[in-house]
Amino acid sequence: MFDVVFYHPEIPPNTGNAMRLAAVTGCRLHLIEPLGYTLDDAKLRRAGMDYRDRATVTVHPDLEACAAALSGRRVFAFTVDAHVLYTDLAYEPGDVLLFGPESVGLPDEVQHHPWVSERVRIPMVAGVRSLNLSNAAAIAVYEAWRQQGFAGSSRRRAAGEGPSSEDGAGAIR
Repeated sequence: MFDVVFYHPEIPPNTGNAMRLAAVTGCRLHLIEPLGYTLDDAKLRRAGMDYRDRATVTVHPDLEACAAALSGRRVFAFTVDAHVLYTDLAYEPGDVLLFGPESVGLPDEVQHHPWVSERVRIPMVAGVRSLNLSNAAAIAVYEAWRQQGFAGSSRRRAAGEGPSSEDGAGAIR
């Protein structure tokens, strides 16, 4: 699966949501210190709900320690000013999806770190600053996982199979 890295995350509910994302998709979450909260923060626990124990989360003291732990992998740094769209990549298991802090995004020195393979962006309409961090991570993870045929998911549809009434999809209520 994939590794999601939050560089200096600031908002506990975003990390809690990312823990839940990691639990339901099988990806691994990495947090690079300093964090803007403690891991026992009530808002983090509430957002992660009962999925926290099912998520693989690793805290790294700095960028270099994270890069060493995940060396040999392709690293995609998500930033608003990149030219390559996240959908233009052919993701592979083991790829690293790197995101910056909520208030400022990834600093230039992180975006251009030798560890980073490519800078990518998620498109947005003009005049807005950024997506929510956990939403951006979810968009990227699900695209990468979709390209892998949602490998490991509990129920996979055959190619071309549409929603069925059995799972409630497509129902009008």
